[in-house]
Amino acid sequence: QVQVVESGGGLVQAGGSLRLSCAASGIILSFRAVSWYRQAPGKERELVVSISSGGYTDYADFVKGRFTISRDNAKNTAYLQMNSLKPEDTAVYYCSVNGFGGQGTQVTVSS
Repeated sequence: QVQVVESGGGLVQAGGSLRLSCAASGIILSFRAVSWYRQAPGKERELVVSISSGGYTDYADFVKGRFTISRDNAKNTAYLQMNSLKPEDTAVYYCSVNGFGGQGTQVTVSS
């Protein structure tokens, strides 16, 4: 049974940082593409970044230079390091591994 669990969200002031985690079980992260999405209230879910099994990354323009995706294969966990956060980054962030996703983690950035 595949499980994906996001964590690490919280409340942070503008300009601050958070690191989100995406822990997977029942599936080997290093063999799969991993994506982070987000959905703000009243808005469509949007892709933030993805990383292929080969390590190729693709960032949305609105996070380039601020967010970094990574994987720790030993822990079967992916991360999203978010720096220079803005109020418009406020959303529920979801991780997807080969189509499997979790419940998301709330990120709130205050101005």
